[in-house]
Amino acid sequence: MYPNLYYFFKDAFGVEWEWSRFINSFGFFVAIAFFAAAYVLTSDLKRKEKKGLLKPLEEKQIFGQPAKPWEIALNAVLGFLFGYKIIGAFLKANDGINPQEFIFSSDGNFGAGLLLALLFGWLKWYEKNKTKMAKPEERIIRIWPHERVGDMTMLAAFFGFLGAKLFHNFENWSDFKADPIGSLLAFSGLTFYGGLICAAAAIIYYARKKKISVRHLADAFGPALILAYAIGRIGCQVSGDGDWGIPNSAYVADSTGTVRLAQPGEFSQSVKASSQYLLGEFGTNDPVKVPNASIKAPGFLPEWMVAYTYPHNVNSVGVKIAGCEGEEHCSYLPLPVFPTPFYETIAGLIIFLILILLRKRIKPAGALFGVYLFFNGLERFFVEKIRVNTKYEDLPFQPTQAELISLGLMIIGIFILRYAYKSKKTEA
Repeated sequence: MYPNLYYFFKDAFGVEWEWSRFINSFGFFVAIAFFAAAYVLTSDLKRKEKKGLLKPLEEKQIFGQPAKPWEIALNAVLGFLFGYKIIGAFLKANDGINPQEFIFSSDGNFGAGLLLALLFGWLKWYEKNKTKMAKPEERIIRIWPHERVGDMTMLAAFFGFLGAKLFHNFENWSDFKADPIGSLLAFSGLTFYGGLICAAAAIIYYARKKKISVRHLADAFGPALILAYAIGRIGCQVSGDGDWGIPNSAYVADSTGTVRLAQPGEFSQSVKASSQYLLGEFGTNDPVKVPNASIKAPGFLPEWMVAYTYPHNVNSVGVKIAGCEGEEHCSYLPLPVFPTPFYETIAGLIIFLILILLRKRIKPAGALFGVYLFFNGLERFFVEKIRVNTKYEDLPFQPTQAELISLGLMIIGIFILRYAYKSKKTEA
């Protein structure tokens, strides 16, 4: 496991760069996911623009104005925050500080903040001063949908993170009530569907405001979203952020987190020896009530694909690894679990390829997005069967939040698909 890039560099190259502790592995892959999604979305929007399915919007803009004081001030404030916190964190990396605690504390580097404030403010002034005219003029320019991908990516990032955090706290309400501030500020604890719903609402509003066809935009978003999801789940797997499955009773682990096939009765012994861990993970240490499944890996697959202990996981969940001293993340899961993030990455890449193959064959606007919603919901619905998640005990069958939402997405996907073809037939 690599909770941050420090562990990766140490394992791969034998170097110990303290500054790399501040680059969280999950965040690193989320950033890659956004870049990949933006590239796929831009390419598909350009393809639709060439086919005449999407049109540009004419907007009035004033050129030649000097930088306004509030623009310089805003840039300076952003520069100060970046220097005070981010640069300050890297400068103090050798002091052994906790990255999360440092970011949300009042500590920082005032000198770096002031320097970056001056630099950012000057850059804004210089940028505007280069194009300053004696008499600013108003021009009408045409902006194509693909040129707005940057704005849509920022909206998706902000509202996606906000929605993911809110839905996670709704799902784990008791934990939120116990520590509301800590729950909101924690780097871990995100619910994908919460992010998807909130980001979708924000982008639909933006698209309508900019006169972009929502149905064609949704079709372009489908492949981009599922690719981003697949890459993001790599971050979950690599960092061990808690999105794992239930225990696989066909295997047991030793004190270093190494997995091997269980002998008769060994898994039950491991359950009894892991009482404290089970109470925290499942709310029970009763061997009968602890969810598990027994599946052995075929000979041609490595065992970690069906049973993994997530050593050095980012949340430090589990028990201490034997011989691990002086490290921040020294825990592993005493009961090997199904690595569900890995399964979702594979499923996401397969769905991405399916959508790419179908996007030129499915003609009705919005239909491809319906296919995306259906497959996305189908994949998550089945993964939930072997995934650790909070269940709604008061509802029939005790579903999880993700199961309810994924079932809803499948139904909505079918409805959108039928509506798209029906509308196409009516138009014809």
